[in-house]
Amino acid sequence: MPNQTPTRLFDYQPFWAECFGVAPFLPTSREEMDALGWDSCDVIIVTGDAYVDHASFGMAVIGRVLEAQGFRVGIIAQPDWRSKDDFQKLGRPNLYFGVAAGNMDSMINRYTADRRIRHDDAYTPGNEGGRRPDRAVIVYSQRCQEAFRDVSIVIGSIEASLRRIAHYDYWSEKVRRSILVDSKANILLYGNAERAIVELTHRLAGGEDIANIKDIRGTAFMMSQLPVELNRIDSSELADEAGNGKSVELIPAMDPYSFPDGKKEDPGVQPVRFVEPGELIKKAKPLNKRFNPDNAYIVLPSFEQVKKDQVLYGHSSRILHRETNPHNAFPLVQGHGIRFVWLNPPPLPLSTEEMDWIFGLPYQRVPHPYCGDKKIPAYEMIRFSINIMRGCFGGCTFCSITEHEGRIIQSRSEASILEEIENIRDKTPGFTGIISDLGGPTANMWRLACKSKKIEASCRRPSCVYPGICKNLDTDQTPLISLYRNARKIDGVKKVLIASGLRYDLAVETPEYVKELVTEHVGGYLKIAPEHTESGPLSKMMKPGMGTYDKFKAMFEKYSKEAGKEQYLIPYFIAGHPGTTDVDMLNLALWLKENGFRADQVQNFYPSPMATATAMYHSGKNPLKKVSRSSEPVNIPKGAKQRRLHKAFLRYHDPDNWPMLRQALKDMGRKDLIGNGKHHLVPLTQYSNALRGRQAFRTTHTGLPTNPHTNRKLRKKRHPK
Repeated sequence: MPNQTPTRLFDYQPFWAECFGVAPFLPTSREEMDALGWDSCDVIIVTGDAYVDHASFGMAVIGRVLEAQGFRVGIIAQPDWRSKDDFQKLGRPNLYFGVAAGNMDSMINRYTADRRIRHDDAYTPGNEGGRRPDRAVIVYSQRCQEAFRDVSIVIGSIEASLRRIAHYDYWSEKVRRSILVDSKANILLYGNAERAIVELTHRLAGGEDIANIKDIRGTAFMMSQLPVELNRIDSSELADEAGNGKSVELIPAMDPYSFPDGKKEDPGVQPVRFVEPGELIKKAKPLNKRFNPDNAYIVLPSFEQVKKDQVLYGHSSRILHRETNPHNAFPLVQGHGIRFVWLNPPPLPLSTEEMDWIFGLPYQRVPHPYCGDKKIPAYEMIRFSINIMRGCFGGCTFCSITEHEGRIIQSRSEASILEEIENIRDKTPGFTGIISDLGGPTANMWRLACKSKKIEASCRRPSCVYPGICKNLDTDQTPLISLYRNARKIDGVKKVLIASGLRYDLAVETPEYVKELVTEHVGGYLKIAPEHTESGPLSKMMKPGMGTYDKFKAMFEKYSKEAGKEQYLIPYFIAGHPGTTDVDMLNLALWLKENGFRADQVQNFYPSPMATATAMYHSGKNPLKKVSRSSEPVNIPKGAKQRRLHKAFLRYHDPDNWPMLRQALKDMGRKDLIGNGKHHLVPLTQYSNALRGRQAFRTTHTGLPTNPHTNRKLRKKRHPK
């Protein structure tokens, strides 16, 4: 079973190649290897992103972490995948190829939510599109195997992480196999991979066969036979969160940070059966047994079953998401033909000392020289920003951060963060004194955690803040206030902005934090994401209601006025999310009109792999509750016509959308909203081209900064007729 007390990242004995020292940049060519005195690389990382030696880019983090362990690491960035030539340019790696799609899933990077091809790529020099293949992990793995047939392949990155089991693929509209099967990789690393990659690399360097390494957390691999010494739990027989109605009782794993005495319990349980199609609606026989992750594993419905049965797919998604707490998660198994994909429990969270060590490695903080003078938009966006934490306990169903980074927050120390600000000031070209962000997956979860390690170790809730903030969650954000103030005091720092997504439901729990944020760290506009106004879609998103937004808005306006600043909230919304009806979108449009918002750039729901909302989209069921054939159905806005309509409601002010909206309002029996009065949503007649041009001029020449959202009330205030 996976180790419960792992070696700290900085406690390993370095590999012998440590004698070569630190590379200015990890080499990307034979010439750079020769300059370093290397005859070969121990590990070669293949990535779909340009090589930026910065802690916000995965290839740089993994490369520098392995370098600090004494290994020689090369980078093949954005290779030409049409042949094996680029994959041979650094020679044969001594240990393995590490294959990653990059910081983004290659399909989401390449296609919009409407499946249209993007012609840009923020992770490529010059913002050039088309520099990586679709399904990059699979393609890169195939080319590595063609280049050197006997070399091990280790796959990772968010693309591999979110495809570790059978998953619904939005682009082909079918359920695809685990990416392990299609890539033919030896092992998959999911989630935050530092622990797994360091242990795996040291063990391979010590002579172990990769086929025999099956006990590392955060890994997945193929098996031809299942272990007979462990108990098999049918996923359909698990107890729900309330402990009601099912027969198998799960007990939490031991706290991996404690060292308990005594012998482990031996329940003496006999293996139970595999689930078969249609059995979810049958009542399980009472077993009255106790299981823990040390003596059992959970069997999910097989790929063949979930491919043809949407209810089983929804059920599998529910089980996967409830087994994401590293302190109590069970191993998961899913059949693929005559073989099995085995998922070990997630990696244990990194300690603050380990986070500081990772972010303190000798990154150059700039793109590799091969990128030349071409700008890389993703780098430009984070060049003067600081990542202060990882993870998110929000559990938003449309987001995959929790599935990838986990819901236990991993925070850096204040000293480490302030030191990085000083490094930006002293070493990053073009710094003008403005830190663009102190954040991460969210702006204000730094150092927030469960009040009890025991409760945290046994919890299976998908969110700590929905349907309300858990009473066991420490929501005190005064440490974050201290961090902000100390960051502003650093010599050479003129302004510290907060650009990461703000959890306003947490912010209102500490009014002093909201005051500090609004007074010192908002650059005129603050983006927040209510996502919707109606309870139906919000309940499927696991987002708070608009009452919390109104409370935060009142605090925001109060503290802005006290500071003598004219500042505005910019709310973001999603169209077409599972659980959303046409009436919901109409009500949202009316709210936008009433509050004077005109959204010029809107977001349509994007069914990304493994997200809970994607399981809703495909199955038509709600995996936030028990899934069965008679369980709650979810309204799914599918089809281009309905998705366009929902998007049009968000842009009710766009004349191009008026014909569609007029027809929809008539069909919905709401012709009362068609007219030329203030209470109408769309006018009776279409503007002429000349009038539309004059309106567009008035809208865009108001003296306001260009922004995805404009405030009509503000325009009237500044430019009265």
